[in-house]
Amino acid sequence: MDGVLVDSLDAWWSSLNSSLETFEYEPISREEFIKKYWGHDLFDNLKTMKIPLKVGKFCNNVYGEHVNQIKIYPETKDTLQKLVNYKKSILTNTPKDCTVQILKKFDIDRYFELVLTSDDVSVAKPDPEIVLKSCKLLNVKPKDVVLVGDTDSDVKAGKAAGCTVIGINVKADYTVKDVSGILSLISL
Repeated sequence: MDGVLVDSLDAWWSSLNSSLETFEYEPISREEFIKKYWGHDLFDNLKTMKIPLKVGKFCNNVYGEHVNQIKIYPETKDTLQKLVNYKKSILTNTPKDCTVQILKKFDIDRYFELVLTSDDVSVAKPDPEIVLKSCKLLNVKPKDVVLVGDTDSDVKAGKAAGCTVIGINVKADYTVKDVSGILSLISL
């Protein structure tokens, strides 16, 4: 979802920095956030940063205050409409309540049969658990699935599950510049 259908990077970066400052930790630069933390589970990031998990809980609570910073990519709705006959699932490390809020805000929840978040699995991406769980619930084989993602974490999860992976500006089985690029790779 994040980085594929919507641009939520600044919302997450702002939420994290707001939380860090509230708990009297140094904020991080946007560049550091992108390079080290973007695309990974928030709580895994906090462990890496050696920061208490209560900061993550606070971050998830204040994230709603930053939703206005999220923008839907111009090609998202048209692409989803063209893929309406395919089973689709959202697989995101974003917490469930935030994910639902984003999908409803842009009225794209209707395009997905299933929404799985880090709340629904024991280990977040890059572990393949979320991908395999989605495949099972949608009754599809991973080898028949195309996973679209924008981070190394997405690519690793998809490859470990046995899926074909399309990367948005990230090296994968196929690489495209935005979500509409997948249309030329899939027989409609």
